[in-house]
Amino acid sequence: MMKKINSALISVFYKDRLEEIVKLLQLLKIKIYSTGGTFDFISGLGIDAVTVESLTSYPSILGGRVKTLHPKVFGGILSRRGDPGDMDQLKQFEIPEIDLVIVDLYPFEQTVATTADENEIIEKIDIGGISLIRAAAKNYKDVVIISAVDQYDELIQLLKEKNGFSDITDRKSFAAKAFHVSSHYDTAIFNYFNKNREDVFKQSLVNPVHLRYGENPHQKGMYFGDLNNIFEQLHGKAISYNNVGDLDAAIGLIDDFNETTFAILKHNNACGVASRPKLADAWKAALAGDPVSAFGGVLITNAEIDKNTAIEIDKLFFEIILAPGYLPEALEILKSKKNRIILLRKPFHHPLRQFRSALNGVIMQDRDMKTEKADDLKVVTKISPAEKEITELLFANKIVKHTRSNAIVITKDKQLCGSGAGQTSRVDALKQAITKAREFGFNINGAVLASDAFFPFSDSVELAHNAGISTIIQPGGSVRDQDSVDYCNAHNMSMVFTGYRHFKH
Repeated sequence: MMKKINSALISVFYKDRLEEIVKLLQLLKIKIYSTGGTFDFISGLGIDAVTVESLTSYPSILGGRVKTLHPKVFGGILSRRGDPGDMDQLKQFEIPEIDLVIVDLYPFEQTVATTADENEIIEKIDIGGISLIRAAAKNYKDVVIISAVDQYDELIQLLKEKNGFSDITDRKSFAAKAFHVSSHYDTAIFNYFNKNREDVFKQSLVNPVHLRYGENPHQKGMYFGDLNNIFEQLHGKAISYNNVGDLDAAIGLIDDFNETTFAILKHNNACGVASRPKLADAWKAALAGDPVSAFGGVLITNAEIDKNTAIEIDKLFFEIILAPGYLPEALEILKSKKNRIILLRKPFHHPLRQFRSALNGVIMQDRDMKTEKADDLKVVTKISPAEKEITELLFANKIVKHTRSNAIVITKDKQLCGSGAGQTSRVDALKQAITKAREFGFNINGAVLASDAFFPFSDSVELAHNAGISTIIQPGGSVRDQDSVDYCNAHNMSMVFTGYRHFKH
């Protein structure tokens, strides 16, 4: 059903593009009611408007906290035009009908992001605006609600094409947008107050990035979040669903390293990692870890890419590179392939909690923030690892922490030599790691081994010993830990327990 818009209430925080709308309302002879700064803006354009204060006979009070909360405002919005009783009451109390409400909300999220001043944050919790939005949206059968600046184009098109009329489809569509705005706003406020509670899960993420596809080409994919806060894309094709997962894993891994490090990932797992004083050397060592899997991989480093490193990297076909900086000549080299995705990392830290959908709900957990240091290690064998071995064990443990379970990692001289990832058996993971290390020409005599979880039997330790591995880092915690310790003691191996398991699924 088409309805003529005869009156409008406007109360907005941002005045951007408001001039175009109020001039159109004036042209259509739509009466305007307004508040405070919005009234001043409209009057400044030479356009007639009525103050809400003159409608209600009450001034704005409590420092502007109460302006529109009045029956003469909400009665005009909520009245059902087809209800004789409602119409009689409007006439009795001299309440004008309000057919269009244009309102936005105080910038609560932006305030939280830019200040820790609680008083300033609390003052940005909108009361009148959110009430107007809900009231107008509830009465969508009679009222048009514009609840955000990004809806102005639709309103302008509606006013022009329908000459100041609206139909039920228009009004219901705007109402849906309004309830989205109000629910998102309330969720942001709730999460501000709900920092430490764990019995409620609420998230509201807007403006999705439409990815090329989902995990596979026949699946749709979207990302809800702000990738621009994490990196700037300097070159290449659009990011895919799988790219986002790999980037998440890559950032988690590289952030555990302080020294110059390069890592190569495929399907969320590292296939090459190395730390070296020079970045070019770190790249070459990382690539040597598994040059086959590196093809089409995701590259990440914690150092600025220089020309020499870029020349070496450019020899490989890869999907993405993420770095905190690129020298100009390095960037030009890397841009030689048009689809290659080049990302400039910004300061970013993962949220402290993780969640994902499972069954008909969501599972949530604290992020694994534990990165072991030398003081965390407990030597459980007769032989203690040397200082250099301790450093190597900690290096290996950082990698295994970020490898899919069951996971085994073998490293030597701060270089990933072989890994077994995502295996159903820890023994199989170890066999895979040994096989890959040998396949790529590594001498793993004297190498170290890291396991993401305990060894339920001593068979893995025996396999490691037979391959030439001299020292092992693992969480411990098996009822048969002593079997593995005894084997190490009998074969002059050292082993340390961390006390922390690092399953990753």
